[in-house]
Amino acid sequence: MPPLPASDHTDGARFFNPPAIRPDAAPPGRMRRMSILKWQWNRPKSDWPAWIENPLPTGDPHALPAPGTAQVTFIGHSTFLIRLPRPDGTALGILTDPIFSMRCSPFSFMGPKRVRAPGRALADLPRIDVVLVSHAHYDHMDLPTLRAIARRGDDPLVVTPLCNARFMRKTGLKRIMELDWWQSVAITGLQITCTPARHGAARTPFDHNKSLWGGFMLHDDAGHRLFFAGDTAHGRHWGLIRDRLGAPDIAFLPIGAYDPRALMAGVHTTPEEALEGLRQLGAHHGIGMHFGTFRLTDEPMDEPVRRLARAMRDTGLPPDVMGVMEHGECRAIAWRQPGDA
Repeated sequence: MPPLPASDHTDGARFFNPPAIRPDAAPPGRMRRMSILKWQWNRPKSDWPAWIENPLPTGDPHALPAPGTAQVTFIGHSTFLIRLPRPDGTALGILTDPIFSMRCSPFSFMGPKRVRAPGRALADLPRIDVVLVSHAHYDHMDLPTLRAIARRGDDPLVVTPLCNARFMRKTGLKRIMELDWWQSVAITGLQITCTPARHGAARTPFDHNKSLWGGFMLHDDAGHRLFFAGDTAHGRHWGLIRDRLGAPDIAFLPIGAYDPRALMAGVHTTPEEALEGLRQLGAHHGIGMHFGTFRLTDEPMDEPVRRLARAMRDTGLPPDVMGVMEHGECRAIAWRQPGDA
């Protein structure tokens, strides 16, 4: 593999994270990987159900977004369809970290398996103009899904952090744009900026952190901002993002896959940390993600949602400041209005 692109967060061989809030957030490097192998060998038996039926989906993802709103459909895990109205009466369709496969794994016969179907089938979605892929982990970069998107014929622009295009070149997707943190690409009516995250990336045991991870800030011509965090731990990057790019109107933040905490604190947020991230970002509205689809860690399936609701009550915030969507739900979310706190 050739040397990595020059950057202030790589040593030329591997990428690394922005500074942590706590220096003990996770064991470093090889020690952490050995700890994860030991945990996976001894982890407790799952208390997740083998399968759960989704509620009947609500809303129509084919309807044009109402003026002054973003239309959001929750597919599951970190996959959302976001549609933004255009001045010509059409809508721009954005799909985040799409995974419609039964497993998030390099194998079809083993690895974390869905406990619920995608909230909407890929074939039932309207046109997809942009695909955001935050990093190379199998629950965020699902090559079978990306191949299926290519077969739809929408020819979307795929935006991803550095050194991820090599994994996707054989999917049939033709337009793949790699960005470093803080770099942007503009399409008609929208600017997309790659943002820092505290995480990591790998597809095999041999390419640890040889591709970059990140989130995305979307900024439309009307001044609205929408933030998709990707996969991340808690950290100083929340404030950096706000300082450089402004406070988002809507933020999609991970709330699950955090237990055992000794291993996951450096890569995944708890619901309480996600709520603190929302505060540091200055976001007007938050939507939780990365929960209730694949059993990746040890917390009970419904615990992230319950902890987020409790954290909202404990902080005295109105219940509509941050919550979760039902799988398959399509909802219009209003942009922040002048004078909103």
